Amino acid sequence: MVTLSPALQKHLATPLKIGHFEVNSRVLQSPLSGVTDMVFRRLVRQYAPTSMMYTEMVNATGLHYVKELPKIMEVDPNERPISIQLFDCRPDFLAEAAQRAVEEGADTVDINMGCPVNKITKNGGGSSLLRQPELAEEIVRSVVNAVDVPVTVKTRIGWTDQEINILDFASRMEAAGAKMITVHGRTRAQGYNGNARWEWIKKVKDILSIPVIANGDIFSVESAVKCLEETGADGVMCSRGTMGYPFLVGEVDHFLKTGELKPTPTAIARLHCARSHLQMLYDYKGDRGVREARKHMTWYAKSFVGAADLRGQLSLIENVQQGLDLIDRAIDRLINIPESDLAPAMDPEIAQLVAL
Repeated sequence: MVTLSPALQKHLATPLKIGHFEVNSRVLQSPLSGVTDMVFRRLVRQYAPTSMMYTEMVNATGLHYVKELPKIMEVDPNERPISIQLFDCRPDFLAEAAQRAVEEGADTVDINMGCPVNKITKNGGGSSLLRQPELAEEIVRSVVNAVDVPVTVKTRIGWTDQEINILDFASRMEAAGAKMITVHGRTRAQGYNGNARWEWIKKVKDILSIPVIANGDIFSVESAVKCLEETGADGVMCSRGTMGYPFLVGEVDHFLKTGELKPTPTAIARLHCARSHLQMLYDYKGDRGVREARKHMTWYAKSFVGAADLRGQLSLIENVQQGLDLIDRAIDRLINIPESDLAPAMDPEIAQLVAL
């Protein structure tokens, strides 16, 4: 049985205060490159209307040299609360990008100091800033001075096991003016391997006065509650657990607010969601949206009879109608199968990914 301690339940029932900005949810949708475009955020928001959403991360240097804003920076005026995430190692370019983010409607500006991908870190961005804490401080101060919305930071616990410096780093970020920090409980060297070390998030929470958001291994309501209990964090950020499962943020948010578990969506309900996702991507991006949809569709096609075959077919779709027809036929096949027979045995990794 999933339960929250009374003290934590009382704390999490209040709005999340990020500087002068309040969010009526303690569950956030993580920025995910190639995933959290406006279409995906709309799907997540259907189930979590008050949660903070994040755009895909935006390259501040690239933004400096273009006149037209990239599609990944586009936000709907009605999708509030919304944060635009930026990455770079140049304080002046980041300050300029932050101003453009606010013009686009960002309620907060988030600075990525945790991405482990080589093409980001080799240019001084993402988690490489963990090795340059003075520069990271200068970046935060520069952005804080450039905009009138709260500035936040997302980072990791360190570069390697021998370089876990999150306590000093987080303190520096707060001193520089950051109004919230999200900590992914892994080092850069870990990537997404091994377990997130939530104990470091607790240590960060113990020394900071700004909100601390826990990130890493949040694949279900149960894992979110366990993380909050172990860390005392002010909220959780859902990342990979929402890929092919945009229900997760809303499920966790509902439980934190009511103490009730929402029924798990059936395989048919997930496929209907996949269908909507595909159609929305096509409507928004045309044929490029269909190509982008392939990965999303394969994430949805898990944990039911015939999922493997459907996954292979959806990964090769060439047009929107082909994808819709495949999903419709899969739904028709599942309608007459008893729910107890819909889900075959799953390996633990897939079980976590679809948050069942």
